[in-house]
Amino acid sequence: MIVTEPAPAKLNLALHVTGQRPDGHHLLDSLVVFAGAGDVVRLSPGPLSLKIEGPFAAGLSEQDNLCLDAARLAGRDVAITLVKNLPVASGIGGGSADAAAVLRGLARMGAGMPRHPERLGADVPVCLASRPARMGGVGEQLTPLQGLPDLHLVLVNPGVGISTPDVFRALTNKTNSPLPPMPDSFDRPGLLDYLGTCRNDLQPVAAALCPQISSVIQALEAEGALLARMSGSGATCFGIFGDAAAAGLAAYRLGTEYEGWWIKATQLSSAPVPIQP
Repeated sequence: MIVTEPAPAKLNLALHVTGQRPDGHHLLDSLVVFAGAGDVVRLSPGPLSLKIEGPFAAGLSEQDNLCLDAARLAGRDVAITLVKNLPVASGIGGGSADAAAVLRGLARMGAGMPRHPERLGADVPVCLASRPARMGGVGEQLTPLQGLPDLHLVLVNPGVGISTPDVFRALTNKTNSPLPPMPDSFDRPGLLDYLGTCRNDLQPVAAALCPQISSVIQALEAEGALLARMSGSGATCFGIFGDAAAAGLAAYRLGTEYEGWWIKATQLSSAPVPIQP
C-alpha cells in the first residue's frame, strides 16, 4: 500500500505575539490558512527511511528530519519520500506540514494518531487539520474557522532562510494585544478589512534581520496586492489579489524582474480527505 499525502503551506494571515511562558515558549494568537502550494509525502511499507527529492531537497538531511520523528512518534516503520517544493526555513510551516502529512498518511495505513503531536513542533497540530483556524497558546489551542472566502494568492520568498529562534529573540515587546473580535463568517472585502486591523508582530523584527522582506512586500504592493504581509517568522510573504488572473499576472511579472526569488500563484487548499476509522 502506497499512500500519497499533500503537505500544504501554512500561512499566518495575522500573527499576534501575546506573551511568553516561563519555559520560554511564546504565546500566539493567529489566523491560519493553508495554500494549494505545498510539499508532497509518499509512504510505502518498509524499514524506516527517508528520501528527499524536489527543487528544495538540496542540503536537507535524510537522517535528521521531522518526517522521521513523526513516524517514530506514531511507532511505525515506513519508507518515506518527501518531495520538497517549498523553500526551507521560510515561515510557511514546511517541516511541520511534512510531519503532519506523515502522521495523516500513517493513520490511513492503520496507525493510531499520537496523543501529543505538538511534541514535534508548535505548528504540527494546526497542520494536521490543514483547515482555516484561529491558533492560540503555543499552537495547541485551535478554533476551526468556517465561511472563509477563497483567496487568490501570490507567495514570494526572496531566497533567504531566516532563523525562527533569532526572530523571537530579537522581539522586544512580547505582550501585544490579541486578534480583534472575529465575526462568524467573512466575505472577501470583510476579511480584508479585518486583516487590515491585524498585523504580524514578527514582521518588523524579521525585516530588520532580513531587509529583503521589505523589498518583497513593496514588490507585491506595486503589483496591486490588496494586502501584502509576511507569514510566520519569514521570510516568505503573501499577497492577496482580486482574482486568479491578477495573481497569475503578478507572479509572472515578479518572476521576470526578480531572479532568485521563489514565486508561486496559488489559492487556498481544500481540506484533507477525512481519515476513516
